Amino acid sequence: MPQREEPGRATLPRNRLLKCAATPRRDEPAGEGMDPAAAKFLEHLAARGGSAYTERNYRQALRQFAAWHKEQRGAPPDWAALRRDDFRDFLRFLGRSRISRAAIQLRFSALRSFYKFLIRQGVLETSPIRNLSLPKLEKRVPVFLTVKQVETLAEAPAREFKRAAAADADVDPGLYFRDAAILEVIYSCGLRVSELCQLCAGDIDWPQQLVRVRGKGKKERLTPVGRPALDGIEAYWKHAGYAPGPEMPVFFANAKRVGPLSPRTVQLRLKKYLRAAGLDPSLTPHKLRHSFATHLLDAGADLRSVQELLGHAHLVTTQVYTHVTTERLKRAYNKAHPRA
Repeated sequence: MPQREEPGRATLPRNRLLKCAATPRRDEPAGEGMDPAAAKFLEHLAARGGSAYTERNYRQALRQFAAWHKEQRGAPPDWAALRRDDFRDFLRFLGRSRISRAAIQLRFSALRSFYKFLIRQGVLETSPIRNLSLPKLEKRVPVFLTVKQVETLAEAPAREFKRAAAADADVDPGLYFRDAAILEVIYSCGLRVSELCQLCAGDIDWPQQLVRVRGKGKKERLTPVGRPALDGIEAYWKHAGYAPGPEMPVFFANAKRVGPLSPRTVQLRLKKYLRAAGLDPSLTPHKLRHSFATHLLDAGADLRSVQELLGHAHLVTTQVYTHVTTERLKRAYNKAHPRA
């Protein structure tokens, strides 16, 4: 099996490793630089084992509100004394800032969670944000690649490696084989980039072609993984001289820091290959997840199965993809039906 050490493949020392299943590195202590109430809330989130991304977003939201309040009211917020009109004013400020409705929703989600925490702590009895009307989210059709475009993108690392090797004899082939495997795994399994970065070698069931994925809220799911993706991982490990143990990351950052790959690295490498493939370099790794879902539905997969594969908690989240397939069916109907 791929986890067995073979001639020519080095097993990296465990004391140099960061466990791939660990929470992503936090840039600072949870409540640093915050007022006592907000700091206590963020420390509670960290102690509960919440996502580092959620903690970061909530910290930024609370900081922004505190900065706005100090500028507008001349003093830091007294959370227990704030009223609904204060948050209506903040909402109007955000609206004038031309940020997206989703970003506004995220900020108020942080504030709601904070006030729920204060209520549980006995600081106050009701939340001033309760029943506050927020702008509805825009209905957006997911952007996705065609099957042919995915194929072209998947071939880009090999083409870029040949081009780089022709110009530089010292080019590291492991880097390009890693990137090729990353593209295959994201598309094969429909993973979020954070889920990809947390994959451990022990999460792969090679005989059954299954992968254990750690999703949002620490929920785990099993998802099938295609043979091209598994072959890509084996090729990467071989060319990188990497024989990981079960708790080691499937994709490591670099030879100097053999820890989990960062989402930012995945984003930057994807941009490189999108340009090389003649595709829009502004597309994100999440668009490969959109492509995964859309292609499954186009091929006849039922919505509930796609929901489970994506790890969506609610079917309504998955239903955003039905608009794409429904529009395609309409075009096919109008083109083909004699009495359309």
